[in-house]
Amino acid sequence: MTETLFDLTFLLAVPFWALMILLPRWSWTHRIVSSPLIVLPIVAIYAVLVFSDFGTVISAVASPTLSGIRELLGSADGAAAGWAHMIAFDLFVGRWSYLDSRERGVPALVMAPILLLTIMLGPLGLAAYLAVRPRWQKP
Repeated sequence: MTETLFDLTFLLAVPFWALMILLPRWSWTHRIVSSPLIVLPIVAIYAVLVFSDFGTVISAVASPTLSGIRELLGSADGAAAGWAHMIAFDLFVGRWSYLDSRERGVPALVMAPILLLTIMLGPLGLAAYLAVRPRWQKP
C-alpha cells in the first residue's frame, strides 16, 4: 500500500503543475488553481501514512534529532510520508507563486522555469520567485 500511495502522490499533483506551466492564461487554470483545496488529496495521503504509525512519527517530530528523523525517513512509510509532505507544500507554494504572478503580470515565460524549479527543489523555487517578484508591482 505504501508504494501505491507514494506513486499516487505526485500523480495527483501533476495536473495542477501542468495547468500552471503549460496553460497559465487559460481561464479554467485560474479557476481550478484558485482553490487551496487542490492539495487536499495529497494531504489525505500524508495523513494515512502518518496516522498508520502515529506513535513513531509524533515522537520523532516532538523532540527532533538528526538520527531520529533519519530513522523515520529511512523507512518506506516515513519516506512516502516525507514525499507527500514535500509535494503538498511545493504545490501550495507553486499555487501561491502562480496566483501572485498573474496578479502582478509576471510573464509566463519567466514563471515556467520558476515553477519547474519549485516542483523539483521547492525552497529554491520559492527563493527564485521571491527574487523576481519585486520587479512586477501589483496594479
